[in-house]
Amino acid sequence: MQKLNTQKGFTLIELMIVVAIIGILAAIAIPNFMNHQCKAKQAEAKSLLGALRTAEESYFSEHSVYKDENDFNVIGFKAKGDTAYHFTVPVINNTAGYFQARAQATINGAQDVWTITSNAALQNVSNACQ
Repeated sequence: MQKLNTQKGFTLIELMIVVAIIGILAAIAIPNFMNHQCKAKQAEAKSLLGALRTAEESYFSEHSVYKDENDFNVIGFKAKGDTAYHFTVPVINNTAGYFQARAQATINGAQDVWTITSNAALQNVSNACQ
């Protein structure tokens, strides 16, 4: 009577093929995930810049002046929770009725900067997303 080999398992080649496939999938998926994460942070920045502009315009309509970044609580702007971006109002010209707000963050090692003006012109100055 002949004895059959009943050992079960995977060969080294089969395991190496599975590891290679997982590596290829990760190489494709991780950059896409990072890009989507970056785009989500940019959406947050654009939304908060719009809210900051609305708060500045509301304050301006009542007091005829814009306020700088030291007075965000005065104008009623407060970003809730942790945001990736730092918000400032570096340019104010109250005599011309003009301001420019700025949102800046470091995302994936690159600078991402958005600006919005009193006339609602939203611009991406430095894009960190590919």
